[in-house]
Order: sequence, then structure tokens, then C-alpha cells
Amino acid sequence: MKRTALVDGISVLFVLGLAAVWFAADALLLVFACILCAVLLYELSHMLARRIKLRREFALALVVLLLFAAIGLGGWAMAPQISEQSSKLAETVPKSLQQLQGVVNEYPLLKKALAGLPPTEQIVKQLSQLVPNAGLFFGGVLGALGNVVIVLFVGIYFAASPHLYTSGLIKLVPQSKRPRARQVLQKIGHTLSSWLLGKSVSMLIVGTVTSIGLSVLGVPLALILGIIAGLLDFVPYLGPIMAGVPAVLIAFSISPDLALYTVLLFVGVQLVEGYVLQPLIESRAVDLPPALTIVMQLVFGTLFGFAGVALATPLAAALKVLVQMLYVEDVLGDKVEQAEK
Repeated sequence: MKRTALVDGISVLFVLGLAAVWFAADALLLVFACILCAVLLYELSHMLARRIKLRREFALALVVLLLFAAIGLGGWAMAPQISEQSSKLAETVPKSLQQLQGVVNEYPLLKKALAGLPPTEQIVKQLSQLVPNAGLFFGGVLGALGNVVIVLFVGIYFAASPHLYTSGLIKLVPQSKRPRARQVLQKIGHTLSSWLLGKSVSMLIVGTVTSIGLSVLGVPLALILGIIAGLLDFVPYLGPIMAGVPAVLIAFSISPDLALYTVLLFVGVQLVEGYVLQPLIESRAVDLPPALTIVMQLVFGTLFGFAGVALATPLAAALKVLVQMLYVEDVLGDKVEQAEK
């Protein structure tokens, strides 16, 4: 009788937990974004503290000041150009889509093959709905800016005293399991920090090279297109495709040859990232199979929208650590790390 009641109670708690996750998905994803920000700030401050022999708390304050200074100076220097190019981008993409549709209508085979696509007006409407919400989870530009502020400041608080929060979380685990829980949290933190540092460098390189390459090719709005490419590089596989579409459309409005060169530029940048930068990142973080990453993006994208797609890779990295350490090693008794070595 007691065992039946215990099983029923656990089942009810499990269902309630799933319901809470489902209805609070946006908030939980925002919390995870805050944790990612905290992990990155903590790792940067730890690296700076080791190099200049400074207490980590002071190093964190210095990192935050440098970050705000870089954002402020960069925004002050490039804000007029970014604002102007953003406005032109919003005007140019619909015109390029209409021009592309006109070219397609001239070729019966292409027209027949693309007959299933929605009209140009509907595509433009869908793109305009996607862009404001691409920031994070709450709709609109103000919501995206609010999310950025929340992620940044909560991330700073987490990074300032991480042991306070991790110790509180570990206290929820039975005493006999607390050392293992601490190992798991440390492994997840190390994995996410290594991945984030490498990904940040990769995003900076991709954005810079793309902007310079588009400028050399003579594609208009090269700066804003490069910034979009760098930001969307955070989303593997799907991000570069999303970044390449407006650039190719704008280039096509000038000439088909320029559109082809633009496609080759994006393909070249992604090949270098995929075969040079990405292996370097994975060698220091976690080796995620491409198929698993894409499946996670599809699943989280279907459930939680663009925010799920953007956070699918770090979520997959954290889940892999949990499965590897708590199930494969502890339950099955298979020491994965030793086997891999």
C-alpha cells in the first residue's frame, strides 16, 4: 500500500513537473540564457585574475566595465551606420524578393518547381515577424532589449557568487550524492565555458570576414549583413542559412553573378568554420554529432520557437554531460572518459 502511494505520488510530481516546464518554458529558457552569460563572465574573469594576479571579484568588475565600454564605444561609433543600413535592409529585401519572383516567372520550369511557395507578401510578412522576435523570448524590440538587460545583469549576479547558487542547488541532493552532484555541475560549467569562449571567437571571426568579403564584392549593406552573420553563427547549421538569405537576395538585385559570388563567400566561410574553427572548439568542449545538433534544434525549435533553436546546442551539451555522467557512468558502470582516451 505504501509503495503504491509512493509510486502514485512520484507520478503526480513528474506530471506536475512536466506541466511546469511546458507552461514556464520561456522563463526557463531565459534562466538558461542567464546561466550561459554567467558562465562566460566567470570564465573570462577567472582567466583575467590568473594573468594579472587579481582577486576574481575585482577581475569580474573589470571584465564587466570593459564589456560595457566596448559596447558603448562600438555603439557610439557604428550606431548611425547600423541604423541607416538596417532601414535600407528592411526596404531592399522585399524588393529583391519581388525581383526574384519576376525572374522565376520567366522560366516555366522554375515557376512550376516553386509553385508551392507562399506569395512574396506572405514571405515578407513572416520575415518581419521573425526579426523582432529573434532577440529572445518576449515579442517586440522592447521585449528583446529587456531580455538582454535581464540576461546581462542576472548573469553578473550569478558570476559574482556562483558557489552560493551551486551550493544551494547541491543541498537539494541527498548527502551521499552531493560530491557526485558537485562533479557533475563542475563538468557542465567547464563544458559550457569552453564552448562559449570558442563560439564567441568563431562568431567574431565569421562576422568580420563576412563583412569584409561582402564589402570587397561590392554588396550593399555589408556591415549590417556581417553583424547578422556573426550573431546568427551562434546557431549552428541553421544560422548561416538564415544569415545568407538576405545577403544573396540583395546581391541578386544587382546581378545574378554577384549573387553567385555571395553564395560562394558564405559557403567558403562556413567550410572554414566547419573544418577548422568548429573542430578546435569541440576539442576543448564537447564533441556533439551534427545529426544530434540538428535534431535538437528541430525539437526545441518546434516546442519553443527561435529561442529554442538558438539555445539547442548548449542545452544539448549540458544534457550530454548529464546522460554521460549520471546514466552511462553511474548506472551502467561504463567509464566513458577512460574509454574515449
